[in-house]
Parts: sequence; C-alpha cells; structure tokens
Amino acid sequence: MTARTLNLDDALYQYLLDVSLRETPLLRRLRDETQALPTARWQVAPEQGQFLALLIKLIGARRVLEVGTFTGYSALCMAQALPDDGLLVCCDIPGDYNTTAQRYWQEAGVEQRIDLRLAPALDTLDSLERMGQGAAYDLIFIDADKANYPSYLESALRLLRVGGLAVFDNTLWSGRVLETEPASEDTRAIQALNRALRDDPRVDLSLLPLGDGLTLCRKR
Repeated sequence: MTARTLNLDDALYQYLLDVSLRETPLLRRLRDETQALPTARWQVAPEQGQFLALLIKLIGARRVLEVGTFTGYSALCMAQALPDDGLLVCCDIPGDYNTTAQRYWQEAGVEQRIDLRLAPALDTLDSLERMGQGAAYDLIFIDADKANYPSYLESALRLLRVGGLAVFDNTLWSGRVLETEPASEDTRAIQALNRALRDDPRVDLSLLPLGDGLTLCRKR
C-alpha cells in the first residue's frame, strides 16, 4: 500500500498499457507514423487519448474544442467517442501534419464530425465567441503553445458550459515546473497557470500524473 502516486518504471508502464490500452490498429498506425517525425514529442501518450475519449462519454459531450491538433491522434480518439451528430472544432496552424490528420480522420470515417481551423488558436477562439458560442462547449482540450496557456484558460471558461471540462496537457512539463528561475517562457507560463488554478474559485481542479501531467478543470 502507498499514500502517494507510484513512479512508473518502464516495466510497470508497459503493464499499464498491456492491461488497459484499447488502441485500434488505425490509431496505432497513426502513432507509429507520427513517431517518425522530428516533432514526435508533440503527440499525446496513447493512454491520454483513451482517457479523453472516456471523459467525453462520461459527461455526454456533444461539442468539443481542441487547441493544438498536430497529426490528429487525440482528435481521432475524441471524435470517435462523440455521437454521430457531435462536433469537434480543432484549432491549429498550417503545417505538413495537417494532411496526415485529415487522412486518418477520413479513413476512420469521422471527418464529418471535425472542423479543422488553421489560424492562431486565440483568433479562432475569439471568433467563436463573436459568433455567439459562449458557454456552448462541453470539453476543451488544450495542448498547444504553452506561453498562451493562461490566455487559453480564460477563453475556455467563456466557451465552456457550466459543468464543462477544460483539460490542459503538459502541466508537469517533464519536471521543469520545479525550476526556480526558468529561462523558458513556456515553463514560466505553465508555472503561472498551475499556481493560478490552485486557488481559482471558478473551477474544480485535479492535476493527474498522466503522460506529462494532465490538469482537469470543471467549470463551476
């Protein structure tokens, strides 16, 4: 028995995957293709994708936002969990990986549920608000440029319904959150977000040691 979260070594992590991961062959193929890219570190862990899909089903989500899509692994996990009339709006900037994401979404038969918007994410989020979509979303997954995390939080709280979830990736930042005087703007932004969320009366909060740290915020 232990009163703290376990440290997973390679063997225990592989056991976790062996007994719980339900990754389809298509998702595995997308993950393997992404791992060959120089930017492979941007991809979520497979157990994170499965967890996001479970969250969507648990809260009965129908409208979802993703900030930072990359090759589309997490988007595919979430889109497959949505009902047939569900919608996932993906915010990213133009890149070669966009076509990879769209190719896999089409193969999975979920492309009609996904609206990929290629522009700076804050611009896309602002445009959704201007279109009257405040409080219209059930879940927002944020896994993009870390320096804008505090700004993404404010946009998320305006776009989420009461009871909706904002989910932030990389909130343990491979341990760099422990740095006392970080040179990186990204590290400083994640530290600021984590400190602010702890005492934010607008949300219920849990930071999970899943992947590189996954923070769940439920809008009160």
